[in-house]
Amino acid sequence: MIYFDNASTTELSQPVLEAVYEALKNSYYNPSSLHGGGFRVERQMNQARTQIAKALRVQPDEIYFTSGGTEANNTAILGVRSRSRLGKHLITTVFEHPSVTDSFHHMEQEGWEVTYLPVDERGYISIDDLKSAVRKDTVLVSIMCVNNEVGSIQDISAIGKVVKEINPDCLFHTDCVQAFGKHKIPSSVVDMISISGHKIHAPKGIGALYIKKGVRLDPLHFGGGQERGFRPGTENTASIIGFGLAAELAAKEMKEAEERVREVRSTLYKGLSALEGVHVNGDLEKGSPYILNLSFDNVKGEVLLHALESSGIYTATGSACSSKLKKKRKIVDLLVEGRGENNVRFSFSTFNTKDEAERAAEEIIKAVTMLRRFQPG
Repeated sequence: MIYFDNASTTELSQPVLEAVYEALKNSYYNPSSLHGGGFRVERQMNQARTQIAKALRVQPDEIYFTSGGTEANNTAILGVRSRSRLGKHLITTVFEHPSVTDSFHHMEQEGWEVTYLPVDERGYISIDDLKSAVRKDTVLVSIMCVNNEVGSIQDISAIGKVVKEINPDCLFHTDCVQAFGKHKIPSSVVDMISISGHKIHAPKGIGALYIKKGVRLDPLHFGGGQERGFRPGTENTASIIGFGLAAELAAKEMKEAEERVREVRSTLYKGLSALEGVHVNGDLEKGSPYILNLSFDNVKGEVLLHALESSGIYTATGSACSSKLKKKRKIVDLLVEGRGENNVRFSFSTFNTKDEAERAAEEIIKAVTMLRRFQPG
């Protein structure tokens, strides 16, 4: 089996798997308990908080654990209701994850005004568009760092500086679920950062939200004092411990991992050079090497996905979070109209190899050639 769907989720690394198993077996105590077992687990949880904070280059008490990236995004956006006295204008892009887009739609239903910035054919916003959009009554700008479908990397540093220069009171949030552990994140210009464990070889169901010290948000949950009263509920300690270790390992290996993944992506793309009618969605040169989104003329993406699956190659056509929605947004169509039905996303991890890429290219060529016989045009 060749697994090229790592933007959806990743395999647990062996060290993380062992750490999680050990925690489930021997560190099952409630960290809020006042006995020795509770104190021990609390220390392990705080160690993980420190590991994640170090990877982001922020302070441990600015990290709040969540159930994943979706909750972190929801919290960052819906939490700004407390700032309505400063204005009710919000800014995002047309190019966000559903957990962001749906949160803004909900805010619109509550009477907030939202500006949706467009993107160019490679998936980038215009800084001039951003400058024109930020107003004195803008209370939040939320722009994804690495797009989860095509891999475009926004200039977060430039965006953060523009936002603060025009309106110092405006908060800037970035969804870094696909960036954390893979690319350097300029945390100094950001007020809130969403991250997730299962994109970097940690368990599913664990994420975190970085909230810069001094930023006040409305909580979404009530009923306990966990996470300093902001996110109550008994903590998922085994997954938190695994997340902390995964973050530490990813930070240490970031440069080497990126080089390995870049070679895998390059090998796959070059292997398809003999195939006509293949289009890159996004930015092959400056985009994230962890994602390669391609459209194949006269071949439906979902049909090709299943054809490749029969050959033992797992891919995707877009975000796993919206894959079962009847009216799924076609992100790729925002770049070039008409390509959304024909796209397949290949996403990689450090577990992938050059040999896998070579074998996958051969199978893709076979599958596309076969399918085009049945879908001429």
